[in-house]
Amino acid sequence: MNQPSSDFTLPPTIESEEALEELLSRPAPELSAELGGLDGDIMILGAGGKIGPSLARMAKRACPEKKVYAVARFSNGSLADELAGDGIEIIKADLLDRTAIEALPKVANVMFLAGQKFGSSDAQSRTWVMNSFMPGLVAEHFKESRIVAYSTGCVYPFVPIISGGASEDLPPDPPGEYAMSCIGRERIFEYFSKNYGTPGRLFRLNYAIDMRYGVLVDIARKVLAGETIDVTMGHVNVIWQGDANVMALRSLAHTTSVTSPINVSGPETISVRWAAKAFARRFGKAARIEGQEADYAWLTNTAQANKLFGYPKVSLELLMDWVADWIARGREIYDKPTKFEVRDGNY
Repeated sequence: MNQPSSDFTLPPTIESEEALEELLSRPAPELSAELGGLDGDIMILGAGGKIGPSLARMAKRACPEKKVYAVARFSNGSLADELAGDGIEIIKADLLDRTAIEALPKVANVMFLAGQKFGSSDAQSRTWVMNSFMPGLVAEHFKESRIVAYSTGCVYPFVPIISGGASEDLPPDPPGEYAMSCIGRERIFEYFSKNYGTPGRLFRLNYAIDMRYGVLVDIARKVLAGETIDVTMGHVNVIWQGDANVMALRSLAHTTSVTSPINVSGPETISVRWAAKAFARRFGKAARIEGQEADYAWLTNTAQANKLFGYPKVSLELLMDWVADWIARGREIYDKPTKFEVRDGNY
């Protein structure tokens, strides 16, 4: 990976997957400064998913002198080789295996990404084990580390679309077992943080956009294909995945004891109807829309994150330009729709 330019220049389009991976792992100067000021190495648990590879690469690019460990089962063997080629230490492990966790080196800084969402409505017991049992194994082993644990804005109840979004002091009360299991994950980390004084953050992220997945990708694909878009879940928050990566790693320098939540997304409350029409203009097509926007939606208020980290570097308009261009050129897409339209919590 090439080092970022000093002015953090952003391109008008993303031409290739190689360019996409470079952007996703490009560390902001403030990240390099904060991460470099922390003692110890960094471990990414659950590094084999959508977010883990770019997060590991970003950590290594920000602090080349630190060891960065990527831990996952790595069923895709080529990914492990690619990350190793970028100077990242690979550990193949099943995080549901207590023995495997106990064998992990006790580093100072831990990013916890492991969990299950897609298909969770058909496998509730595994969803709970992944999202609520596994965190206990991790929290106990790394009780002397800083732990930033990925969570989701889905732990909140729906809030009025004119409310500005749920802030961190709103008690969790979501629909559906998936979101309840995510509350379980947070409570487990909170319990061990209280017991052992483990500093941490609960990183409530929604919705991150990579050109290959995300709410904007789902909307753009439907518009281009002439499919109907249901706007009942009519409003969302989104953020460029690279910006989310920066904020996640910077959270290691902003932990609290007891661990506490922080909402991370873009600052705008975005109308799904508006986004569909905006993509339609870019594609020169009509947007097919059905339904009527509900008065309540899953929305978060990111004022705390904006105060700590500043606003995202990638604007909403640029992000939509990137997505439209990527989709129009038929570039690679992950088969993992966000299912943002779902209102009963069953994924």
